[in-house]
Amino acid sequence: MRLPTLFIPHGAGPCFFMDWTRGPADTWDRTAEWLKSLVANLPERPKAILVISGHWEEPQFTVQTGERPPLLFDYYGFPEETYRLTFGAPGSPALAARVRALLSAAGFPTAEDHDRGYDHGVFIPLKLATPQADIPVVQLSLRAGLDPAQHLAAGRALAPLRDEGVLIVGSGMSWHNMRGFSPAFTQKSARFDAWLAQAVADPATRDAAITHWEDAPYAREAHPREEHLVPLFVAAGAAEGEAGRVAFRDTAMDVVLSGYEFGGRPVR
Repeated sequence: MRLPTLFIPHGAGPCFFMDWTRGPADTWDRTAEWLKSLVANLPERPKAILVISGHWEEPQFTVQTGERPPLLFDYYGFPEETYRLTFGAPGSPALAARVRALLSAAGFPTAEDHDRGYDHGVFIPLKLATPQADIPVVQLSLRAGLDPAQHLAAGRALAPLRDEGVLIVGSGMSWHNMRGFSPAFTQKSARFDAWLAQAVADPATRDAAITHWEDAPYAREAHPREEHLVPLFVAAGAAEGEAGRVAFRDTAMDVVLSGYEFGGRPVR
């Protein structure tokens, strides 16, 4: 069975594993509950997960190849206990090799990194989605320059993985402006979110809309730099010809945030 592809909001640092004090204590509860349901709601349990995180960029697409990746605590200023979190999912050198082969066949130069650990765009949401850490995980970098067309094309190259039991997950944030989490941005975030939902829905027009995402309402206020949006492009590219849907939406830290599913079954 062909798995859908996903774009997920991974929250603010280790927000799901601490007492949140930068707003209401329940700020991230709905996001956490949705992430916990991700794997259970798939048509079948994935054999492996490929994650494209907004926290890893390289000159060319680079694949994590370690058998037991460590954790990268690449967040700052959070409680001490959040730097002792664990997530022991194994890597998959076989999947990493398959990813490189698919990208190379599509004309992309690639590289590998045996020592790279899971950054928090990977281990924080997957610690909720796969608490037993029993599904192999491989991380793929973004490509420097963040060109939308290249990341859509990379997604298209990776699409065969969906028929091989691999769940493709783009991990970022639909709104990511570190100075733009306040009531002053609530309506702007709602406008950008509405545009994004419409842009990804129709596969006939999606690539053109995504390629020109900077023309969206409040685009550069949503993403002063787009590294947290680009993982969505890979997820969308891997579902060429299939509809995109809002799978989750909430208001957190005064802005509208969404998760998306491409392909698969209709969302309840």
